[in-house]
Amino acid sequence: MRHVLRLAQIPLAIVLLAPAAGAAMACDAGRVVDDAGAGIAGVRVSDGRRIVETAADGRFTGLGGRDAPVFVIKPAGWTLPRAGANPAFWRAPAARGAACTFTLQAGEAEGTLDVAVFADPQTASEAEVGYYDRSVVEAARRAGPFGLGLMLGDVTNDEPALYPVIDAATARVGSPWLHAPGNHDLDFSASDDRGSTASFRAAYGPETYAWETPQASFLVLDNVIHQPGQRPGYVGGLREDQFEFLEAYLQAAPRDRLLVVAAHVPWFDTAAGGAPETMRSADRARLFAALQHFDRVLLLTGHRHTQQHVRHDAGSDWHGAAPLHEYNVGAASGAFWSGAPDAQGIPDATMADGTPNGFASLRIDPDGGYRLAWHPARDTAADPATTQAMALHAPRVLRQGAYPAWGVYANVYMGEADTRVEFRVGDGDWTPMRRVERADPRLLLENARDDLADALRGRDRSPEAVPSLHLWRAALPTDLATGEHEVEVRAFDPWQGEQRARTRYRLDRFDDAARAP
Repeated sequence: MRHVLRLAQIPLAIVLLAPAAGAAMACDAGRVVDDAGAGIAGVRVSDGRRIVETAADGRFTGLGGRDAPVFVIKPAGWTLPRAGANPAFWRAPAARGAACTFTLQAGEAEGTLDVAVFADPQTASEAEVGYYDRSVVEAARRAGPFGLGLMLGDVTNDEPALYPVIDAATARVGSPWLHAPGNHDLDFSASDDRGSTASFRAAYGPETYAWETPQASFLVLDNVIHQPGQRPGYVGGLREDQFEFLEAYLQAAPRDRLLVVAAHVPWFDTAAGGAPETMRSADRARLFAALQHFDRVLLLTGHRHTQQHVRHDAGSDWHGAAPLHEYNVGAASGAFWSGAPDAQGIPDATMADGTPNGFASLRIDPDGGYRLAWHPARDTAADPATTQAMALHAPRVLRQGAYPAWGVYANVYMGEADTRVEFRVGDGDWTPMRRVERADPRLLLENARDDLADALRGRDRSPEAVPSLHLWRAALPTDLATGEHEVEVRAFDPWQGEQRARTRYRLDRFDDAARAP
């Protein structure tokens, strides 16, 4: 049955409880206790700048709870109560001197941790929340369960009133969710950067914080700097108070597990020649210097509505022993919920690089190793040329004996420059495919359909195709027998192993003499 999410259909308790994690008074001093009310020693608590530790009776002092949320750095082995998707790990700013209590629950699962990673749902209306719910959330429910969720910003498209509605949808995944703000989560009327996340903080608490599990430490950063009165209105970077927190946290952070740094704006610069930098290089260099002493670090970012992997080195201020991996995650909204709708009324939403909208998963092993995967929001089971790993494009028919100038294309969503991709026709030998930076032909066809349509095919057209960084090509042979031929492609994914997809093309004769006038 189609699930249509409307504000009126959300249980009142969920709407009222969505911000309840921060509804209590914030604190300069307080206590961290277990379910039985006994104090827990050694738990770190922060106001986003300072970090203090609880004493033997669970009490802490010395924080400034008037200007920023106070939050627990959740220790490994413990969980927190939550309202819907949002864990109660923070308290909102309040008058100085107010006290508060945080309750931790023992029994966090060890072993492998599965994390759902969403970037840029970017919903602008209740209808778009419905698209998100019926496609991306449903896909996550099929792929789960997940022990944790990460939301990498642009939760809505400048519509904070939708936070309770989208939270109710996200809660159906069934895991606690940590949120980082994006540029579309800012209050652009604010006079400074600190004030620009007021609406976000009211819903989700601190914008820079840490969270620990037995498998990994998560550092969530607001790396969108609001620039009032300037063009552009924001830039990637970090404030001094954020550096104070993260440098204090990293001094004592566990080094025997993976460190995941989650933020919105990519740490690599995306400015075209001569344009202002999109990430302040001095801030990136300072962050990377603080991360350099950790053996296992993974950066997760969103924002671009395309997908790629970047391996940082000295050219981007990383001086660690091995390249630093940044996974720039594709968007849950794809190309901003654009494109022709399917039979269920959900827009196609394919991104400009040919990646289908969806979400990523991160599986973290107890030894700190990790595996990534992309999950398209649509069920791909019915089409062998479109799988969770890749999509193929090939011509339907070619002339037997023609010069082999026409090819099969494989968009391998998680591919990198060194990914091994091969193809074969029928039972022939496997042959390497060549990586090309071109537009995905599947999206070029969709652009042509939009151009040739006599009426609008959807609310917004699909995006204009741009060169993809994970596209491979190989020429199809034309010296085979006439008739149908199966094409099989395999890609060797470093995390998920060998992945395959199939398509077909036909060879026909063309009798020049018979067709001559």
